[in-house]
Parts: sequence; C-alpha cells; structure tokens
Amino acid sequence: MPWREWVYVALGSNLGDREAHLAAARRALAGLPRTELAAASTIEETAPLGPPRQGPYLNQMVLLHTELEPQPLLAELLRIEDARGRKRGARWGPRTLDLDIVRYGAREQADADLQLPHPELSHRPFWQRELAELEPHVR
Repeated sequence: MPWREWVYVALGSNLGDREAHLAAARRALAGLPRTELAAASTIEETAPLGPPRQGPYLNQMVLLHTELEPQPLLAELLRIEDARGRKRGARWGPRTLDLDIVRYGAREQADADLQLPHPELSHRPFWQRELAELEPHVR
C-alpha cells in the first residue's frame, strides 16, 4: 500500500448558509481519491480576522488520511472552494468557503502558494483547539 499521511485541513465560512458550506466541504473531502476523512472537530463560531468588515465565521477542522501529495491536495481544496462559489478578493475578506492545509504530517514546506505548517497556526487559537480535539484520532 502506498504511503499515507495525516493531514489537518481547516474549514471556514462566513457567507451564505455557513453550515451547508462546511457540510458540503466535508462530503467533498471524504470523496477525494485515495483519501479518508478520519475525524472532524466541533464547529465553532469565531470573529473575523483582518480589516474588512464582515460577519462571523463558522470554523471546523478535519483530519484526513491521504496518499495525495501537498500540491495535488491543495488543487483539490481550491476546486472544492470554487464549487461552493468562492470569490477571491481582499485578503482575509468574506468567503463562502475557505479550506487551508494546516499541517501535513511533519512536513515543512515554504512555496509561494503553500507553506507547511500553515504560517497562521500560532495566531489562531481556534485552530489550536481544533487540532487538540483531533490529535487523539491519529493512529
């Protein structure tokens, strides 16, 4: 069997039916090739980050067990965001769906389009809570 890695993916939404966007993302992630959705954290509402005025977010993190490498996984996340109507505009602006690879095993990477672990991890207490909730599921 090919090598599989544990990957933490953050989900966020603050436009439209936020719960439906998160549910659709979980279904899409569970359907990725050579990937298992192993666990999902509790959903929590958080204040938006950054300067644009916007409503609160629903946030959640999922734990994937995948054979996909980071770049192909990122391409799948962008495809899922697009399918939910994600429009790219202002940094930290409102969005129907935001999917971020927070950790990809112990891998470290610093490409223009993907940094691992995610550079904002230490600044987002809700991500740290969600990671702690999911870590017991790693087997």
